Amino acid sequence: MTDLPMFPLGSVLFPYMPLQLRVFEERYLVMLSRILVNEPAEFGVVLIERGQEVGGGEQRFPLGTVAQVTELEATEEGFIGLVAQGDRRIEVVEWMPEDPHPRAVVRELDTLAWDDSLLPLLGRAERTVRSTLALASEFTDQAWAANVELSDDPVARAWQLAGIAPLGTLDQVTLLRSSTTEALLGSIIELTVAAGESLRASWPEEPLDLEEPLDPEG
Repeated sequence: MTDLPMFPLGSVLFPYMPLQLRVFEERYLVMLSRILVNEPAEFGVVLIERGQEVGGGEQRFPLGTVAQVTELEATEEGFIGLVAQGDRRIEVVEWMPEDPHPRAVVRELDTLAWDDSLLPLLGRAERTVRSTLALASEFTDQAWAANVELSDDPVARAWQLAGIAPLGTLDQVTLLRSSTTEALLGSIIELTVAAGESLRASWPEEPLDLEEPLDPEG
């Protein structure tokens, strides 16, 4: 277990996924000044369960991911642009007094193992995620394109599929809890299929042509 600076967010960070932040709160600027003396510079990310990112006082999920800083850029607007990469998963054992940023005693969760027998399941998960992303893009703008490139490493690819799947944060927390690669891939398929079905159900089969006036007589 180790004492780790923490950055609660309104989003879930997965291993092998990028994170972009605009850092402007004084407490997190202090955090950056402290962690940048280390190599790699890293902090923990957990999802906010209730509350807001700015100001403190939020309730937080105990499961998260270590983020390793890869880029920093100071801006004329007065904030620091930060790019980080999700690394290993962590579980919060105890929240410590803020100093001035959040801190926690955490333990690392086991990394997921790979077996080549899972290749068909990985392929099915990828097809499911990419096709559902293509469907979702017809409704709203998506953070990830359906043809986004992924890692050649199968475990990294599985986590990246979890990260790009068009799911809500609670479903993402479920994926982050996965104890095996097989369980992760199975959950990706199940949750993404459900998300796709929800999208289809919410879209009328024959949408009204709003450019044509409606006939009040039916």
